[in-house]
Amino acid sequence: MNVQRSNLIFAWILLLPAVLYVTVIVAYPLVDTFILSFTDASLKKTTNWVGWINYDKIFNTTFAEVIIRTFVWTFFSVSIKMIIGVFGACMLNAAVPGRALFRVLTMPPWIVPMAIGIFMWGWMYNGQFGMISGVLQNWGIIDGPIAFLARGSTAFWATIITDVWIGVPLVTLYMLAAMQAVPQDLYEAAWTDGAGRFYRFRRITLPLLIPSMITMSMLSLISTFNSFDIIWILTQGGPNGETTTMIIDTYRTAIGSKKYGEGAARAVMICIFLSIFCLAYFRVTSRLSSGETSR
Repeated sequence: MNVQRSNLIFAWILLLPAVLYVTVIVAYPLVDTFILSFTDASLKKTTNWVGWINYDKIFNTTFAEVIIRTFVWTFFSVSIKMIIGVFGACMLNAAVPGRALFRVLTMPPWIVPMAIGIFMWGWMYNGQFGMISGVLQNWGIIDGPIAFLARGSTAFWATIITDVWIGVPLVTLYMLAAMQAVPQDLYEAAWTDGAGRFYRFRRITLPLLIPSMITMSMLSLISTFNSFDIIWILTQGGPNGETTTMIIDTYRTAIGSKKYGEGAARAVMICIFLSIFCLAYFRVTSRLSSGETSR
């Protein structure tokens, strides 16, 4: 009995750092933010309990448009990153000369500090001296300079392209590692039976990559959904709010307007959406695991 008690105490001692981390760094801020979302907290000295008023304001304003824009922005960004990442992993996994050099060349967008990379893209998007506008004019595609970040439609896609450029290397390396974990015996058997490259990819590589693709999509979705630096540095949510996502709107409300209660309510909404995504991810992965186990 004493041995069991000592083992239990020892187990709790080992778990104590993790428990403290979750409690202090994760649980307390979440609970405090949730409570704050039901108040009118701001720079004024007194804070009053207002109930669901902050949440009513969310759905009575243009925040619904911000939610839709955030989902669209996240969908296109994650989808493009996954497509380019899988294609790039296939290219890097192929036995071609200079493969090691190509792998190194995929790293700069990930290695370069994010702020510097974003400022570089902002310079390229500039209508007067930006490289993109200048190249398009030299090729005769456009007649005059285009300020990509000053137009709503082009600014929206410009932020997506920048986010894709930053996120593709991580997706590529992750999918490359997943591809290299596929047993080579399967490829050799398919090659012996006369299966072509595309058939081997469709029947062997792609099915075995699905769990890794789901995991990477989920990680990329959370990161993209909460992406702040890219949009804020390039457009600060403009022009006319065309690139304002939920995280940008939350920052403007809580920090810009000093409406901490309303900002906390928006932060809670972001947490709810991401929790739904995580629950869906766990459900899909559990089904995949149960399917593989039944086999």
